[in-house]
Amino acid sequence: MRNPIAVLNSLSEKSQAKEYRFERLYRNLYNPEFYLLAYKNIYANDGSMTMGVDGTTLDGMSSRRIEGIISKIKDKSYQPHPARRTYIAKKNSTKKRPLGIPSSDDKLVQEVVRMILESIYEPTFSKNSHGFRPKRSCHTALMQIQKTFTGVTWFVEGDITACFDSFDHHVMINILRRRINDENFIGLMWKFLKAGYMEQWDYHSTYSGTPQGSGASPVLANIYLNELDMFMESYKANFDVGSSASRKINPEYERLRGNYRRYERKYAKNWNTLTEQEKRTHSASRNQMKALMRTVPSRKPCDETYKSLQYVRYADDFIVGVIGSQEDAKRVKADIAHFVSAKLKLTLSEEKTKITHTSQRARFLGYDMTVSKSQDVKRRSDGRITRAYGSVLKLYLPHEKWENKLREYGAIRIVKNEHGKDIWKAIHRGKLTNKNDIEILSKYNSEIRGFYNYYSLASNACAVGAFASLMKYSMLKTFANKYRTKVSKIKARYVVNGAFTVKYQTTTGEKQAVFYNKGYKRQVKPLFGQVDTLDYLKKYDKPNALAHKLRSKTCELCGERVESVEIHQVKRLKDLSGDEEWERIMLKKHRKTMAVCQKCHEAIHICDKT
Repeated sequence: MRNPIAVLNSLSEKSQAKEYRFERLYRNLYNPEFYLLAYKNIYANDGSMTMGVDGTTLDGMSSRRIEGIISKIKDKSYQPHPARRTYIAKKNSTKKRPLGIPSSDDKLVQEVVRMILESIYEPTFSKNSHGFRPKRSCHTALMQIQKTFTGVTWFVEGDITACFDSFDHHVMINILRRRINDENFIGLMWKFLKAGYMEQWDYHSTYSGTPQGSGASPVLANIYLNELDMFMESYKANFDVGSSASRKINPEYERLRGNYRRYERKYAKNWNTLTEQEKRTHSASRNQMKALMRTVPSRKPCDETYKSLQYVRYADDFIVGVIGSQEDAKRVKADIAHFVSAKLKLTLSEEKTKITHTSQRARFLGYDMTVSKSQDVKRRSDGRITRAYGSVLKLYLPHEKWENKLREYGAIRIVKNEHGKDIWKAIHRGKLTNKNDIEILSKYNSEIRGFYNYYSLASNACAVGAFASLMKYSMLKTFANKYRTKVSKIKARYVVNGAFTVKYQTTTGEKQAVFYNKGYKRQVKPLFGQVDTLDYLKKYDKPNALAHKLRSKTCELCGERVESVEIHQVKRLKDLSGDEEWERIMLKKHRKTMAVCQKCHEAIHICDKT
């Protein structure tokens, strides 16, 4: 059997040829090495030990189990189980989001399909797409916006209604068929799309949308929405007119610049004959004229000879920056809505798809953004002083975001004073009082770091300091509530050299942790580096320890050589008590998996039930 890494690399290389159509993809699902690689990729996920409708999890993975899946794939009898539907709460909302939980064997097959599709399509995706892609993130999308939306006049904020639940199956299959000439593989994709879901033990068919909870859903979504990305690339080519260098000079700016030059020439010839007082007066007047020039755009704001459009998408949210008139922006919105409806069978949300002037603030990926009108200047390397920040796109942390986050964590209570003004009061978090000291501190630190890391690109990233200050006082009150004492006594007990410090024991001795105190400076780089198109394949090219365990055919519990071993897997190591030998082995090796023979595996589960 071919090495799956070599297969994925080969698919990725061939995908560079736009006219190339892939054949015989289905036979890759006969390769057990693909399933071992898939298992390595997904076994550590939180949902790997969550049961689907068939009641199984990834616990008990073995060569026999993989061979059983391949046998069904070969004779075309493989049929995905319906996903088990559950609901998770939406943040800051009473609504709930549906979540599908596939069966464990289906997760393996879906992961193999995902790797194949990702290898074929990832190298060809648009540079303007950032959602669900290797080494891309919300931050890379926001950084691209900062770099390319300079000087835009209008924002078109786009949102597709119930996007992932509304993908048309026939449109999806037709898109796949453009590059995949393998009806067996296409038939498998039909099975996933039509698998349905179970809710309260009632079966529901799926007539649209990507597979519920499928690991392949993100790449399928990008394949579908890549059609929008391609449309926007061609639309931009037709929309753009002229170049920034050819934009007409603003007549008012030209008039002020002419006045300034004439004033300069008037004094330049006789500069050496002027008194010091005259020189100071001239310099002051010249600076005033320069300042007045900087209040006026150098280029004509409404120039029909220059138009430009920029576009960035993250998942089903996108934003368009338009240099042009409001009518241009309205036409862009209408044309996108028509394409999305006619070609993709989707609908733009009227409520969330807005046109906003860039002097106001638009919302994208949780950030507010606007185009700066600042007239601040800086000295260039050649000594010239120029406007540095005018027309630059700025990102901001919205006040409501950190207020809502404090409410979500239950860290504040807002009361009214006698004048009706809101007063914020930090409060203790009762759910944390039963945890030990280091767990409480770690919880607050992780929440603060997570919030800061996400909003570190904002020009007002320092506002996270106010969020952290309330979080700190909430933490102090949580400790005070835990020990039934006052905050002042907690400070006296835990503050060391000005830092809140918790000491804790580890296997290597005593250590200490402090409350986050590294500041909230604005960052200028995304959390993920710039992506090399084929670099994502490197993540697969690592030793597969799980595959080695299965091939060793040696039970890690009893030490016997057997024909086939199974992987025993637990959800969390901290749930193990260490009372049984198998628990002690897993805790010692600090692993959630252990290769055992069938006899030992059955004994483990009998012991687990008792």
